Amino acid sequence: MSTIFSGARGGPGDEIFLQKVALTLLARTLSLSTNTYRAMLTRIFLIVGILAALGAGVLSFTQVQGKIHTLMDQRNSYHDERDKVQGQLDTTKKDLAKTQDTLKQTQQDLATAKKDRDTAVAKADAESKRADDLSTKLTKASQDRDTAQANLEAYTQSGLTAKEVADLSATLKKAQGTIEAINQEKVVMNRTIDRLKGELAELIGTNVVVTEPATLRGKILVVDPKWDFVVLNVGDDQNLKENGELLVSRDGKLVAKIIVRSIQKDRSIANIMPGWKLGEVIEGDEVTPAHPAS
Repeated sequence: MSTIFSGARGGPGDEIFLQKVALTLLARTLSLSTNTYRAMLTRIFLIVGILAALGAGVLSFTQVQGKIHTLMDQRNSYHDERDKVQGQLDTTKKDLAKTQDTLKQTQQDLATAKKDRDTAVAKADAESKRADDLSTKLTKASQDRDTAQANLEAYTQSGLTAKEVADLSATLKKAQGTIEAINQEKVVMNRTIDRLKGELAELIGTNVVVTEPATLRGKILVVDPKWDFVVLNVGDDQNLKENGELLVSRDGKLVAKIIVRSIQKDRSIANIMPGWKLGEVIEGDEVTPAHPAS
């Protein structure tokens, strides 16, 4: 029996080995007695059954062991592939983090560069404006220099001394002031003469036409329909004259004629002339000279 069990092994030759064992046992039993033969035969069948079960077990174990090796190889291959992918993933994460850091730094550098550019543009604009101002000042200075040179040349050609020139300039300014005062006094006197002429004509009953400035334009500020008088926004500043006649119009249509009775600095009072009231006079109506001066 020890010889039989020591020969049991797994592999493709298991079935041939079992057949040899069975034949060996059968040959030994032929020389035994009947009872012994029966007992031996029973043992043989039992042993054969056990050996067959062991052979089947060994065969199954061999097949399962092959599948286990295959699965282990697949598992190891999967683990190797997983480790490789994990390594690539880790490398990709590191590259991504590095790229993000580079992008962030690039954005910061871009913002700094943009700020520097804006500062440089602003500085360039300021320098350009300063250059334009200097150019304008230089042009004016050149013009002033040319004027001063011309004046100096004229002064040199006049043969006058500096004191004589200063006295002449002072006399000229004084004369200009006197002329301006005389002109203003002349305006006042002319207005007074016109006013006196109007009053005289009214007293003696003569029909004297008082002319007003051709450019005179005014508006009615206040209307008193009960006493038929109006207040105008023109007066002495606009050279308005008393007893001068004005036309009142609205939208290009004649409404009435008025005659000036009282004049102030920038206001005047006039009466609506009888027979010339063609419509109701209202605030905002325009007034123009009835007899404009030529």
